[in-house]
Amino acid sequence: MPKSISHTTKITVRFSECDALKMVWHGNYVKYFEDGREDFGKAYELEYMDIYRKTGLAVPLVHLECDFKKMVGIGETIYVETTLVDSPAAKIIFNYTIYNEQKEVVCKGNSVQVFLHTEKKELLITVPPFFEDWKSKYLK
Repeated sequence: MPKSISHTTKITVRFSECDALKMVWHGNYVKYFEDGREDFGKAYELEYMDIYRKTGLAVPLVHLECDFKKMVGIGETIYVETTLVDSPAAKIIFNYTIYNEQKEVVCKGNSVQVFLHTEKKELLITVPPFFEDWKSKYLK
């Protein structure tokens, strides 16, 4: 069974994130996933710009899935649980579960990011050393 770690982000749905029916527009769930990834990175020392500054690697998104379960609207509070799942491949895999205040599942999804050497414009096929070190520290 793969190892994993999670972080939860609290978000209050804003007017600008909703459609004419006052419900969150479906495309904003992708932004909520990003909010979760950014908070995860802050909590676990895996921030994108730090990776880039220290290694010259970017971590572009190459796959994204989103399954909608319930609707939420303006002013509601949601919680984005972002879980990094360990993989032997040179990629970062996140699972997401968004809950409402009643702890009901609103949305589930996952994403895959790869490591890109920005100068050479090449994808890495092996796990970079910094990420192996990071996994040794956080995925015990």
